[in-house]
Amino acid sequence: MSTRRKILKVIILGDSGVGKTSLMNQYVNHKFSASYKATIGADFLTKEVTLDDRSVTLTIWDTAGQERFQSLGVAFYRGADCCVLVYDVNSLKSFDSLNSWRDEFLIQASPRDPDSFPFVVIGNKTDLPESKRQVSARRAMGYCQNKGQIPHFETSAKEGSNVENAFEAIARNALAQQEVEGEGLLDEPFPVVNVIDERGGCAC
Repeated sequence: MSTRRKILKVIILGDSGVGKTSLMNQYVNHKFSASYKATIGADFLTKEVTLDDRSVTLTIWDTAGQERFQSLGVAFYRGADCCVLVYDVNSLKSFDSLNSWRDEFLIQASPRDPDSFPFVVIGNKTDLPESKRQVSARRAMGYCQNKGQIPHFETSAKEGSNVENAFEAIARNALAQQEVEGEGLLDEPFPVVNVIDERGGCAC
């Protein structure tokens, strides 16, 4: 039976190893794998969410963070309703790369209004010892304020802390963006496809 529903497209970007796949798997499947396997190209998972009594389908695209695969993800940027920039709080390099990821997304996705397109920044791996931290919350929040008050969250994909809150904000920003863009309801039922199946590896 066909049902009408909103489909929101979310793109997750960031350096290899910051935990993009782990965040997605923790949010959708409530699972975490300590093994590491780089994403090739792009994978996606879907999740049904309810926002203010409205049922929507969130499609979350996890793209490769390694340079040699970045060009493969370009085709997946278009049509995005929200972009998530992920860094590792224990890696200054991954934080410094956020600008490059943001700029590349805006160039490749070509949103109608780049200045107002919604981004969300996530600092992952807060479960590691504080002595390993290289990016303070204050520094990250300052970056987000300078970029137009981008929402900022610190998370642990391993422990699941703050992951739900981050993705709720992501979903709300995506829904608001889609409504601004004037996207209508889709008539086709959207298949819930688990592209990242039980292969046992993730960017954690």
